[in-house]
Order: sequence, then structure tokens, then C-alpha cells
Amino acid sequence: MLSFVQLVVLAVLQGVTELFPVSSLGHTILLPALLGWSLNQKAPQLLPFLVMLHLGTAVALVIYFWRDWLELIGGFFASLRGQQTPPGRVAWLLIAATVPAGLIGLIFRNTFDRLFHDPKLVAGALVVNGLILLVGEILRRRAAQTELSRISALSYGQAILVGIAQVGALIPGLSRSGLTMTAGLAVGLSHEAAARFAFLLATPIILAAGVLEVPKLLHNHQHLLQALLGGVLTGIAAYLSTAFLVRYFHVGKLNPFAYYCIVAGLLALVLVR
Repeated sequence: MLSFVQLVVLAVLQGVTELFPVSSLGHTILLPALLGWSLNQKAPQLLPFLVMLHLGTAVALVIYFWRDWLELIGGFFASLRGQQTPPGRVAWLLIAATVPAGLIGLIFRNTFDRLFHDPKLVAGALVVNGLILLVGEILRRRAAQTELSRISALSYGQAILVGIAQVGALIPGLSRSGLTMTAGLAVGLSHEAAARFAFLLATPIILAAGVLEVPKLLHNHQHLLQALLGGVLTGIAAYLSTAFLVRYFHVGKLNPFAYYCIVAGLLALVLVR
């Protein structure tokens, strides 16, 4: 299905772009088209392979945010005993944001699968993604906010809104992290808190996608080995990307990513056949 060079390029690209708000899935579709790689976009193994790359990202997120997850899990069980803490509230906010998004994704997943095969649509969606990021900056509310404790101040309705926003990532070219960060900014989170919430929120959705799709690889050991290698490479790249973005969003904004998506999408519309 993939040469070794193609596997490495796509895996590293996935790890770098999955958490950047630039649509990793859009890039893994557009790059082969631009380079003229003879990949069968309709191959039944392609989507599970891409999901395995996402699993590499999920593992990287768990490793990077392991302290946060320990606090969240501890807070969740403490809340069951009637002890209310900020980490416990964030855990319930994540659950509230994940469940409706997951249900919508399951219902419409097959509908959006057809979009995987049209690079022109993906390029157009990448332009739209850039415009959405610019809108997110316009909607941002300038209030004093601080990471996890500020996330705990969200209402359940706001958390659900942020969670549902990531459903748009079913369309290749629209970024999961970009959509959730934009929604986070719209409901009042700082860039840093919006990014952290987006990263925490992405983990259960990505893991759930793996549970659904990865078993399709098990009947073919060659594809399974390729996917596992890709997942490892993606995990390494995703960990490094996460470390960079957490520092960047202390002071950085979405604008550079927005401009990149618009320019890259327009170029792809012209160059992709």
C-alpha cells in the first residue's frame, strides 16, 4: 500500500499537523495528490491506517498530559464521593463535551467518508478552516483566565458547544484542534486554556475512533505492521508538536495558522488535478 518513504513522510506529517490547527487529515490527502503518489484513496485499509496514526497522537497526548489525566481521574472519582474539585469538574466537562460529539460522529461517519476521495473538496475545506481560525480571533474575549482552573469555570452548555465543534473535523481539511480552539475562544477561554482543553478533549475521541477502525487491519499483517510503525513515528512527532504548541499559546495566536491554511488551500486548488 505504501512505500517506506511514503509511510515515514505521512506519519511524521500526521504527527506534526494533527495538533496544529491546520487539519492533519487534509494534509495526508493533499500531499500525495500534489506529489503524484499513486495511492489508492479508496483502499479499505487507508482509513484504518490513518486512524492508527491518530492513535499514535492519542498516546502522545496521554504521555504529555499524564499529570493532568491523573488529576482528572482522581477528581472524577472524588466527585462520585461528593467531593467537588476543579479537576473533577473538568472531568465532567470533558465527558459532557465528548458524548454528543461522539454520537454525532458515529451517525454521520459513513456520510463524510465519501469526502476522503476528492482533493479539491479537501483544498476548499482547508481555506474554510483558515477563515474559521480568523473568526475565532475576532470572537475572542479578553478576560483573565488560567489554564485548568479557568476551564473548570465553563458551563456544561459551553463545554458541549466546544465538543460539538470538533464534529466538523469529519470533513478533511477542517481541523479538529482548530475548530475546538475557535469554539473555546468564542466561549471565553484564553488561547492557552482553549488549546489545553482541545488537546484533552481530542484524546477520548481519537481513542474511540481507533477502537472502531483498527480491527479492520488485523486480517492483513503487512498493513498492520505498516500502521503500527506509522503510529510510533506519529506519536513521536505529536509529542514534540504538543510541547511546542503548549509553549506557543502562552502568548501566540491562531493567525499564522489561519494564513497558512488559506494560502496552502488556494495553492492546492490550483495545483491538484
